[in-house]
Amino acid sequence: MSKIIFLDVDGTLVDYHNRIPESAIDAIRKARAKGHLVYVSTGRSRAEMQAELWDIGLDGMIGGNGSYVEHHGQVIMHQLISKEDAVKVVDWLDNRGLEYYLESNNGLFASQGFRDRARETMKLYAMNKGKSAEEVADQEAEDILHGIVYGGELYCDDLNKVSFILQSYQDHLDSKEAFPNLVANTWGGRGETALFGDLGVKDINKAHAIAVLLQHLGAKQEDTIAFGDAKIDIPMLEYCAVGVAMGNGGPEIMAMADMITDDVEHDGLYNAFEKLGLFN
Repeated sequence: MSKIIFLDVDGTLVDYHNRIPESAIDAIRKARAKGHLVYVSTGRSRAEMQAELWDIGLDGMIGGNGSYVEHHGQVIMHQLISKEDAVKVVDWLDNRGLEYYLESNNGLFASQGFRDRARETMKLYAMNKGKSAEEVADQEAEDILHGIVYGGELYCDDLNKVSFILQSYQDHLDSKEAFPNLVANTWGGRGETALFGDLGVKDINKAHAIAVLLQHLGAKQEDTIAFGDAKIDIPMLEYCAVGVAMGNGGPEIMAMADMITDDVEHDGLYNAFEKLGLFN
């Protein structure tokens, strides 16, 4: 029976050095050759999906933590932050002195001071994902954030999410209170570190997006498998018939998963695909 497989990207398909393990590429290609469908399901917007990911061979993607669904190049769903809300978020962040970038399928549009403010934050992010201080000494934000643009229009009508650098965790809590009609999360690398806050479309998540895709495909929930490493992935692991946590995952996702595989940097995807019989 063919399965429908959903892979988180950062920390699941891509390792903490922003590399795609060769074993993961091999696993996806072998599984697709056996008739299984493979999608990424990520917080990234389409503009952040570097060519190397598509070159693996994918059937589509869920992006923006569930706001965007694509199958074989066809857009199945795309829910955006309203222009009104986008303007309010930008003004709120500017008034609070927080630097940010706006995430759309057309690019990542950064605030005026983001590059300078993000330099040290992105170094911490990279080190949280396994890099050494020496490796990140000369790193800039654009080395991590693919497709980032400086000087673009910041009042946008095509936003999936807005990410902003936290000065303190209180910024995240205040964003939840300021924008109750949006969903607020945090992110920052291994171990659920809160370096960034983000705001996105409310009442959507990766599980909801998977349900939309399954309806489009005429496929069954019982044939789904999801892989993730972070709290944001828990809804899709709960929704899918089999939920697999990476060995480098946070404690909450590892506690609820049906299976725990090896670390992303130790062939975690390949080993799980093999155990699940996806190469047979």
